[in-house]
Amino acid sequence: MARQHARTLWYDRPRYVFMEFCVEDSTDVHVLIEDHRIVFSCKNADGVELYNEIEFYAKVNSKDSQDKRSSRSITCFVRKWKEKVAWPRLTKEDIKACSHAYAHTLPHTPAPALLACDSWCLFLQPVWLSVDFDNWRDWEGDEEMELAHVEHYAELLKKVSTKRPPPAMDDLDDDSDSADDATSN
Repeated sequence: MARQHARTLWYDRPRYVFMEFCVEDSTDVHVLIEDHRIVFSCKNADGVELYNEIEFYAKVNSKDSQDKRSSRSITCFVRKWKEKVAWPRLTKEDIKACSHAYAHTLPHTPAPALLACDSWCLFLQPVWLSVDFDNWRDWEGDEEMELAHVEHYAELLKKVSTKRPPPAMDDLDDDSDSADDATSN
């Protein structure tokens, strides 16, 4: 039986890249995280062997990376070598890039296969690999926003904690007292 790729979702954070191999009821799970790649293999509930090998966009800290298995998926927390550097993609190869009037070379094929680019651009990406948009967020510049929020919060606290004289109560109407007296009679 031929191996298949496991559906893989990924998203980027300042210190980690998160990858989720979506395989329910997996068995014989093997995850190998190296400084430049990850190798994942397992069998699904039907006994089909799944295998993914991904060359990372940049170097990672394999010693400080880990994986966690659940009944629905295997999640990998891959520590970036250079923190706070956004990854525009997970893979080393920019297989989505294209230039008009040039041919595309498909990676990982014994003999390079060429696809002619016409007046429109053809984007090539493995169908099993996609961005996890539920968890994705643009974190570049978040530090400046967080700092602005902290400064705003500090200003609010300063205003609240500043000791001022209590408000004068002499401008309140006496009607509320007379209304209470009328209802009690």
